[in-house]
Amino acid sequence: MTGSHEMESIMLDSMEEEFPISVETLGKLVDVPKGFDTYAELGGLNGLATKLKSNTKTGLPLEKSSTEENRVLKYSKNILPDPPHQPLWSIVLDALSDHILILLIVAAVVSIVLGSISYTSEHPETGWIDGVAILVAVILVVGITSLNDFKNQARFRELNDKSNDKEVKGIRGGEQCQISIFDVKVGDIISLDTGDIICADGVFIDGHALKCDESSITGESDPIKKGQPQENMDPFLISGSMVIEGFGTMLVTAVGVNSFNGKTMMGLRVASEDTPLQVKLSVLASRIGYFGMAAAILMLLIAIPKYFIQRKVHDIEITRDDAQPIVQLVISAITIVVVAVPEGLPLAVTMALAYGMMKMFKENNLVRNLASCETMGSATTICSDKTGTLTQNVMSVVTGTICGVFPTVDGIAQKIPKHVQTILTDGMAINSNAYEGVSSKGKLEFIGSKTECALLNFGKLFGCDYNEVRKRLEVVELYPFSSARKRMSVLVKHEQHLRLFTKGASEIILGQCGSYLDELGNIRPISEAKAYFEEQINNFATDALRTIGLAYRDFQYGECDFKEPPENDLIFIGIVGIKDPLRPEVPEAVEVCKRAGIVVRMVTGDNLITAQNIARNCGILTEGGLCMEGPKFRELSQSEMDAILPKLQVLARSSPTDKQLLVGRLKDLGEVVAVTGDGTNDGPALKLANVGFSMGISGTEVAIAASDVVLLDDNFASIVRAVLWGRNIYDAICKFLQFQLTVNVVAVTVAFIGTLTSDIVEDKDSSSTSTSSSGGEEEPRQGSPLTAVQLLWVNLIMDTLAALALATEPPTPELLERPPNGKNAPLITRSMWKNIIGQAALQLAVLFTILYQGHNIFNHFIPAAADPIIKNGMHHYTLVFNCFVFLQLFNEINARVLGSRTNPFKNFFNNPIFIVVMLFTLGVQIIFVTFGDKATSTDSLYILEWVACVVVGAISLPVGLLLRKIPIHEPVVKNEIPVHSEAVYTAPSPNPSSSNLLGASGSGNGKHTPVSKDYPTSGESTPPINDEVSPLVTRKSSVGAGVNNNNINTPIPSSSNLVNLNKPTQVGRGWQIVRQTHKKLVVINALKEFSQNKEPGLVDVVRGTNRGSLHLPVNQINN
Repeated sequence: MTGSHEMESIMLDSMEEEFPISVETLGKLVDVPKGFDTYAELGGLNGLATKLKSNTKTGLPLEKSSTEENRVLKYSKNILPDPPHQPLWSIVLDALSDHILILLIVAAVVSIVLGSISYTSEHPETGWIDGVAILVAVILVVGITSLNDFKNQARFRELNDKSNDKEVKGIRGGEQCQISIFDVKVGDIISLDTGDIICADGVFIDGHALKCDESSITGESDPIKKGQPQENMDPFLISGSMVIEGFGTMLVTAVGVNSFNGKTMMGLRVASEDTPLQVKLSVLASRIGYFGMAAAILMLLIAIPKYFIQRKVHDIEITRDDAQPIVQLVISAITIVVVAVPEGLPLAVTMALAYGMMKMFKENNLVRNLASCETMGSATTICSDKTGTLTQNVMSVVTGTICGVFPTVDGIAQKIPKHVQTILTDGMAINSNAYEGVSSKGKLEFIGSKTECALLNFGKLFGCDYNEVRKRLEVVELYPFSSARKRMSVLVKHEQHLRLFTKGASEIILGQCGSYLDELGNIRPISEAKAYFEEQINNFATDALRTIGLAYRDFQYGECDFKEPPENDLIFIGIVGIKDPLRPEVPEAVEVCKRAGIVVRMVTGDNLITAQNIARNCGILTEGGLCMEGPKFRELSQSEMDAILPKLQVLARSSPTDKQLLVGRLKDLGEVVAVTGDGTNDGPALKLANVGFSMGISGTEVAIAASDVVLLDDNFASIVRAVLWGRNIYDAICKFLQFQLTVNVVAVTVAFIGTLTSDIVEDKDSSSTSTSSSGGEEEPRQGSPLTAVQLLWVNLIMDTLAALALATEPPTPELLERPPNGKNAPLITRSMWKNIIGQAALQLAVLFTILYQGHNIFNHFIPAAADPIIKNGMHHYTLVFNCFVFLQLFNEINARVLGSRTNPFKNFFNNPIFIVVMLFTLGVQIIFVTFGDKATSTDSLYILEWVACVVVGAISLPVGLLLRKIPIHEPVVKNEIPVHSEAVYTAPSPNPSSSNLLGASGSGNGKHTPVSKDYPTSGESTPPINDEVSPLVTRKSSVGAGVNNNNINTPIPSSSNLVNLNKPTQVGRGWQIVRQTHKKLVVINALKEFSQNKEPGLVDVVRGTNRGSLHLPVNQINN
């Protein structure tokens, strides 16, 4: 023992020598207030890297060693321990805590005591059997239900683990590579890019314009610019914060439970909430339970007095032996309540969701929000991105115009002058974040934006080595790409001057240029060729190509401060046309959506012509459909917008704000909206939608955090599969509900009426007995025809086993041949009520016939030598019970179909779980009846009796067919218009004098046209509230709070498709704050509205999709 302690002490001493910095010291770096003094004491960046056995250039080594093992032992892994899951014994205790079950257990114990004491029982040697059998049945029901819950919990935990696993870009062994977030270690070098959520604590190494949103951590709403302390900037990067602009690298200082976010998340773990359908079904279950409770109480109020009255009528003395029959009546009453309460309803939802989620994951849909599984079944419209969703996201340059048109890229190096090639390849290499590395599939390829990867591959045709260019050119300033700017620029040192390289949307880049390079590479005024380039852009767009404009400009040192991108009077290099082939399965998937009553809309940043052609190829754009550009769309008044929305099929040149506005207005019209998004700025739209789909491949972490479902393959067809599974889950619940309610009605009615109509007290003059098939003397049985043990078995069949069988039905293509279920569609439709009432009536008629005349009917199915069946005897009641169970088994097959569909056996063998449940139920029923004897109050049956019971049960199949063929009109469920508007922007009061002023940018005059900073960009995801920010849309009337409109330039290029409208929608500040708090995206929209006389209006704060807006005076917000 002592040796073990010494060895452990030696290992700890060795670890301390190797890594002298403690976990606590590293934690102080990012604590509030941040540890600038601690950072300096540790020797700054280089001292910290040395002490952590790392290198700021090459990162950690790739090879495993004792040092790396000690690193993990001391500083932990980047994994949070699993949240405490509920153990099986705890789930069992929860199930046993049900008040009705407790009553039943107490009654069973009383029955055992009274039945086993000679003082209160005529047959103490067998009187205890009923009570023990009830306890065994309760244990079975609780055990199987609890085991199911435990397995479902494990499935959800497994899915959560998969949703948390992702890869980050890092440097190890001097090479850029992708690292699983779980493998990130202290000392690692991690690359950061716009939209990343930082996975560990760290310190800044280098980068450009790196800004982080730490509002959810420090409460500071302004973005924090990161840099070195020597430059009076903050070097500390906090896990859980978001990169909203720029890129860079960091040295990891804390991971897992030792990181800032890890400590926070460990204290924020909460239990998951029930889904809306689970809540709705729980309410239904409780109401049905009240019905059962009322029936049980009524039965006791009638049966107990009847018992004593009968004894008095028959002159039978009341003795201590009468306690046992009274206890049996109480047990029967409690059992009726147990059977009536459909606790299987919430269980069926859980099982359907668990099964559906696992299957959806296999089909590339990772569900992050359980309720979205249900909601997808009701989706009426899908707003889809283009790139990677409708297309393959496998981009390549196929044509372009650089020093003249090149129809193909073959031999391109011989067609362009050498000095232009240098400018072109330098710009493509340095103005890019993509890099060459080993992908997750093990291939050496470019990793990063697919557009940038296509340009780097294009550069290879000129023999360009992008690494050589990046080493040769020193970056002075970087101006990141954003959805608003639609372009990206970088300023570098080039020989004796500075050079700016710019790339982006071709028409926007063209508008920023004052000259161009002709066929010989000479600089010419852009006015000579602007019309030609615009024609080329249209030609490429007509061929469904993405067009990228490339430009540059040289500056002298000190010409300007370069804080703002000097993107004016540029020299236009040319245009490249990038082909992104359509996914082959998309046209069919769109057609399936149309048949399913779902409207598909394409929302893209591409220009109108490209968007139209791709949408037409997909089948999205049809005859009579409308295409519109984002700037025009956001200028529509509310009434105009509502008028065009039903026909709007393509929204081109749209910003994330336009997408958010589209989603909000569609929801206001009562639509159930699914939307896709991949960018940081898509967060609000994804959160606002009924179901948000983020891209697992191209999506930023913010988009994924805001979404309900992650498309692991970024494929539109996967959305259609999600719709299919959503409808299937809803149908599975309806099937189970249809089956459950039928059994409930029949079981409670038979037990209730059977008990009240049977002779509770045996007539002392009656002496009819017979020999049972098992060989014992049989007398008429008192009380209910269905005993407590039998009813508990039926309860197990209809709750747990039926839930398992019907909730795991695989989806069929027919689910997408009908319109979506409305949000407010009733759980139980008219056709379901028709089947429930029809089947219940059939079963009650059959069972009461057998109850009152079965002894005469079934006497024809027993051997001639056997004694006749005694009415109300054990054998007689066994037949009632057996027929009842077979009626449920065959009705379970009926329940596989809803509505008027004919064949319940269609795809019967596609669900092995259903078949196994049916065979298991049949097998247990045979054992139950044949060998149960007194424990189950059953008597073994003859072969012909078994056949007769099966035939009686099978009657429900043709009757079910007849019921389904009875026509019934289902009411049309209209979309419910929300009480409060959920659109992000609201229209102002009509102002006839205000007019639209969308001016033209890039007119060729060489003047810089600044872009509105209020337009949400990846660099301004959490902009501070600043009254100096200009509005999105310029118009003659005063717009925005405290904005000087005199010097506002137009932020959006003009288009021939734009028209002036008299009632523009008030577009305020867009989304002011998007921040991640407790893994939830809190979206606050502040809209400031001023009328023409400049009187303050109201601030409309959108508080959530289901909550009303909060209207506050503007001055209160500003204060």
